[in-house]
Amino acid sequence: MSGHGFHVHGPHDHELEHAAQGHGDGNTSSIAMFTAVIATVGALFGYMGGATQANAGLYKNNAAIKKTEASNQWNYYQAKSSKQNLSELALELTPAKKDFYQDEIKRYKGEKAEIKVGAEKLEAEAKAWDQQSDEQMHQHHRWAQATTVLQVAIAMAAIALLSKKKWLEYVMYGAGSMGVAIGVLAYLHI
Repeated sequence: MSGHGFHVHGPHDHELEHAAQGHGDGNTSSIAMFTAVIATVGALFGYMGGATQANAGLYKNNAAIKKTEASNQWNYYQAKSSKQNLSELALELTPAKKDFYQDEIKRYKGEKAEIKVGAEKLEAEAKAWDQQSDEQMHQHHRWAQATTVLQVAIAMAAIALLSKKKWLEYVMYGAGSMGVAIGVLAYLHI
């Protein structure tokens, strides 16, 4: 229990003090231990939830950068198409320079083909980053679900300690088991 002087703690803390000193029934100690274990697991799950959310944001940012780069390439492609079109017009208007403009048209077609390959590659990379971001967000939601269920289990433990209701212990153990199971699903990317 508490020593001399002023102190503040919640009812759950009081029950944990009793359990640590060996007071109360056998269930008090097991509930206190369950609460400590579930709180530790919940803290780990909470960390993983934050980490996956941060990763999702970084991956989405990478996708946006790749999309911007691809857009720039498509604009460059369009500029080369305009130059090609002008060379085709010049070929029709000045037949005396036919060889020169045919070479220019051929050069622009080649440059456009290279630009197109690069732009499509960037779009594919952007799509891959988007998919990774979506996977991370799904995993983040799993971690958040697991953490929430574990928090409910901890609350049920406190209520079970205070009310001495056996059925609340079953709810507590069930919620704790469910929270851990959801955490395993998050870990397995399911």
